[in-house]
Amino acid sequence: MAKYMILIYGDAEQWDSMTGEQWEAHNAGHAAFAAKAGTRVLDGRQLEPVPTATSLRADARGQVHTTDGPFLETKEGLGGYYLVEAADLDEVLELARLLPELNHTHSGLEIRPVVEHG
Repeated sequence: MAKYMILIYGDAEQWDSMTGEQWEAHNAGHAAFAAKAGTRVLDGRQLEPVPTATSLRADARGQVHTTDGPFLETKEGLGGYYLVEAADLDEVLELARLLPELNHTHSGLEIRPVVEHG
């Protein structure tokens, strides 16, 4: 079994404007995903809003600089993730299609295999 990271991106302003009813439906979508995935979900968390991020970057001299916020200025920020175990990418894609972020035009998912060392 391989491990895959499902990264959840979205526009924080759009999430902030959702009604209580919309959040209930959204959370129900995540519950349906978790129920279907079962023990294949190894971890998953919602992240604090993008403005709370702290970024580190080294310059050409090797000096490390710390800045508030993400590396890139973009409307869509990383909002959460799931770490899942699956036989192959097709299995992960089937599960990921259950996530409610795919019901909104301001959000999306990125799936990446996890490198296993040793």
